[in-house]
Amino acid sequence: MTQPTRRRRAAALTALLILLGAFGASSREPLLYVSNEIPNTISVVSPRTNAVIATVPVGKRPRGMALSPDRRTVYVALGQDDALGVVDVASGQMTRTIPANRDPELVVLSPDGKVAYVSNEEIAHASAIDIASGKTLFSTPVGVEPEGVGITRDGTKLYVTAETNNTVSVIDAKTGRLLKTLHVGDNPRTVAFTPDGTRAWVSAEAGGNVTVIDVATDSVVAQFSIRDGKTKPVRIAFSPDGRLAYVTEGAAASVSVVDVARQAVIDSIVVGRRPWGIALSPDGGRLYTADGRSNSVSVIDTKTRKVIAAVPVGERPNDLLYIP
Repeated sequence: MTQPTRRRRAAALTALLILLGAFGASSREPLLYVSNEIPNTISVVSPRTNAVIATVPVGKRPRGMALSPDRRTVYVALGQDDALGVVDVASGQMTRTIPANRDPELVVLSPDGKVAYVSNEEIAHASAIDIASGKTLFSTPVGVEPEGVGITRDGTKLYVTAETNNTVSVIDAKTGRLLKTLHVGDNPRTVAFTPDGTRAWVSAEAGGNVTVIDVATDSVVAQFSIRDGKTKPVRIAFSPDGRLAYVTEGAAASVSVVDVARQAVIDSIVVGRRPWGIALSPDGGRLYTADGRSNSVSVIDTKTRKVIAAVPVGERPNDLLYIP
């Protein structure tokens, strides 16, 4: 082999190693975050092995979580600290807290990741917090016991449920101005948007139903029962193609599979006791539920609609967040 040939091959090998190294640096294993209310921790689960690989101490009573657009940071609502915990995904450490008014329960981010919106259950407000400065941009009165909070795809409107008033407040996400109040089912818990962003689904725990809202007009267009109306629907996740919705049913220890077009339950999957939080893998192949009274996460194969694993986590798991 001639010297020039050796040099060319060495250069090609070096280029290949650099390419592989860059790919490896930009990729990482997916993670599933689980907020545990009692031990004040986040369990980090590997979706590859269905096992807890780390535990992150956070503040008091962690519940709702949100992921930054760059997938580097998780924000967790710390209800008894009146704050958001900021968790660095790479290090698996909480790096700081941000004041979030009284008793934040659930949290969503603006599309650009610069503003966090929380439901403040104890004071019946919804608040917007500038993440960089920690400044409260607005705190708007809503119905009693707000919980579910969702933001439209374009980031212009915030939807907030009120469990006691059986309402959804529609708020201007920039100014905090209350735009409209909609009546929905009894004890509304969650706001979830269809993948195309045109509809908001609101689960009603006591009502046993789901209310469908047209996002363009902020009007109720449908309402349908989840099975017999007594299963206590809590949180909702849509399949990536928008054809199916999965609804956790706390009292029934199950998940309903809903045909979105027909607005009808087509199947039911038994999971652990008191499933609350729910998450889907990006490809829709795995469904996860936080089983609050079983202290575990159920892992479901969405093709067979069977539980394939139950992962022990901390006491009273509340919310789930899949990090690709």
